[in-house]
Amino acid sequence: MLKPVRVLLFVSLFTVSAFATESGAPIAQFQQLEQLLPTPTARRNAAGAPGPAYWQQRADYSLDVELDEHTHSIAGRGTITYQNRSPDTLTYLWLQLDPNFFSHNADSRTADRPVDIAKFPYKKLESLLTEETYGSDLQISSVTDAAGAPLAHTIVKTMMRVDLPVPLAPGQTFKFTVTWSYQLNPWKGSPARTGYEVFEKDGNALYVVAQWFPRMAAYTDYTGWQHKQYLGTGEFTLEFGDYDVRITVPDDHIVSATGELQNADAVLTAAQRTRLKQAETAKSPVFIVTPDEAKASETHKPAGKRTWIFHAESVRDFAFATSRRFIWDAMGAAGHSYKGRPVMAMSFYPKEGMPLWDKYSTHAICQTLDVYSRFTFAYPYPVAQSVNGPVGGGMEYPMICFNRPRPEDDGTYPKRTKYALIGVVIHEVGHNYFPMVVNSDERQWTWMDEGLNSFVQSLAQEEWEKDYPQGRDARALPEYMRRTDRVPIMSNSESIYELGYNSYAQPTVALHLLREVVMGRELFDHAFKTYAQRWMFKRPTPADFFRTMEDDSGVDLDWFWRGWFYGTGHVDIAIDQVRWLQLDSRDPAVEKPKAKAEKDALPKTLMAERNAPLPKRVDCFPELKDFYTDYDETTVLPSEKTVYERLLAELKDAKIDPSLLKTARNFYLVDFSNLGGIVMPLVLRIDYTDGTSEELRIPAEIWRYNTEKCSKLILTPKEIKGIVFDPRQELVDTDVENNYWPRRPVKTRFQLFKDDAEKNPMRELKPKAEEKKP
Repeated sequence: MLKPVRVLLFVSLFTVSAFATESGAPIAQFQQLEQLLPTPTARRNAAGAPGPAYWQQRADYSLDVELDEHTHSIAGRGTITYQNRSPDTLTYLWLQLDPNFFSHNADSRTADRPVDIAKFPYKKLESLLTEETYGSDLQISSVTDAAGAPLAHTIVKTMMRVDLPVPLAPGQTFKFTVTWSYQLNPWKGSPARTGYEVFEKDGNALYVVAQWFPRMAAYTDYTGWQHKQYLGTGEFTLEFGDYDVRITVPDDHIVSATGELQNADAVLTAAQRTRLKQAETAKSPVFIVTPDEAKASETHKPAGKRTWIFHAESVRDFAFATSRRFIWDAMGAAGHSYKGRPVMAMSFYPKEGMPLWDKYSTHAICQTLDVYSRFTFAYPYPVAQSVNGPVGGGMEYPMICFNRPRPEDDGTYPKRTKYALIGVVIHEVGHNYFPMVVNSDERQWTWMDEGLNSFVQSLAQEEWEKDYPQGRDARALPEYMRRTDRVPIMSNSESIYELGYNSYAQPTVALHLLREVVMGRELFDHAFKTYAQRWMFKRPTPADFFRTMEDDSGVDLDWFWRGWFYGTGHVDIAIDQVRWLQLDSRDPAVEKPKAKAEKDALPKTLMAERNAPLPKRVDCFPELKDFYTDYDETTVLPSEKTVYERLLAELKDAKIDPSLLKTARNFYLVDFSNLGGIVMPLVLRIDYTDGTSEELRIPAEIWRYNTEKCSKLILTPKEIKGIVFDPRQELVDTDVENNYWPRRPVKTRFQLFKDDAEKNPMRELKPKAEEKKP
């Protein structure tokens, strides 16, 4: 049982700061990040905004591509108009040849990370066997300038350098043309962000085509050419531009692509065009290509080819999907417009996607636009599309994304599949904001798009339905955070092993902690929107995000970035002890009876209890009694009274209210240890003996003098029964057992197992042996 200890008040000539101990423990967590962040410049200022000298390159594309569905290959020709908006003179250009990822000798294959031999996956073996026969380089047929003259070029794995005949000065433009071809990767055996899937029932294929043309690598102010090789994890760093694309496919195919369809009259029936117009104002999705029309196409033999023409403005990439099996539904996204027209939310899927896709996909698109636009900026494109296709989960491109979840063959689906579809559509459509508009460097920092996007995704899911089953929350992270083989979030994309935790879940939880615990919703939401809007159609770095969040909110967050993004610590804050203190009034008439009462209230020892009935000598010989035999220890002596009166006079002379000595409060000094390394605010629930409770939120700065130990003084008229750290389990604390005072057991479950019986060949074979007997 905790008992109060008396504490004396003293007159002091200086003020002692918070009860943070000073044992010399490291305080690195509160050192400013300026020694780690790049120096602000006129291109990127100290507030985290683009400066007056900010620049970025531009690349416009005119592309022609044709699909051969018999060989599952494409051939293309593209003219690129490259604008040098940098202050540098360029003597060569770098392009990305991402299909070389599938080459037989690609680094992605030869330097692939090892497989856990103890749990060798079937799909991994299938992939290894496929690699024995499938390998596809992007075959470059020609690289020529605007006059048709060949340009010297060098292919370096997944990159290609084009040497310029004349240096490209700042402000100049260079136009050149590339022709190429390559065989698409099969979903079965070689799943990736792009590829094709063949349906065994009818032999038809569905294609999702991305990273399919030579794309300009980014030339930036912070790293020059971003030409890190594409190994499969680090995604893409690209320049904005306008695209005019002509896609030639069998004449019975339906095509979904980045941008707006320019020749609907030539590729859609009159009925389909009418439905598309009706869908603009519809309250629910409208079939543009109906299930019956898609089913009829399954057995249709194409009579020829048809070219679909698309135009897209201010995008950093272009992808498309095509199949004769596509069902297509659409509706206008209410409240969203582009150049005076409704933004169209559209979904494309085979019949195998029903009844999930027709029910949820397009609505999930609209949900994404509603919530993301509220937290960032208005959706800046004319369409947002979700395509069911052969990808591992989901993959995003401007105005279009590819998503995998489907129901079972009988049309039923597990709960997990339903929410996997809704979640992945929200996530991939959300990528239109990060990084398709807020154009971060994915090849270098995965978390800047995946982490920020996953965070806003979780906000959109919260507004989908009550108790939406979130997958990336604080309670799912402690086991990962305890691991000792983690790398910082700020690691290069290709150096991250547990990508899902490192670049998706941990940043998501970190941003929720900022919003709910550290900054508060009002400050966080304003700063987050400021970051998104100031970097629209520009390329931010981590420093720009960190600086914007601090500059806009007025909150110093360097300790947070250091712990959650640059470090590998975890949250484990323990309540070490609680000391109960009560004020000594210094009045002997009060304190002496109180001291006696506390002494009398102490439990009797077993020895004292047994000795009590023994006869006492002074009772037999009364002459042994004296003054002290019946002396009352609570009696106030004149000298004690004089000392007290002198104290009151001194307080009066010092203009200190003597009634402070009578303050009826309980003082609790609570000691904490930071065992995990990450400092965090102290979120406490105080339970009182009268049955009431209250929550205290103490900022992380309480650790600023010592990041390993701190103490907090709690002043209350009530008596405390218990204290809990992180009572809502929102801080990702990895050891909840030390979060309680007094300590309490934490319930966990265990399972019973039985030993496997030893195999008995004699019993198994006995019937057969008996049958052979004559």
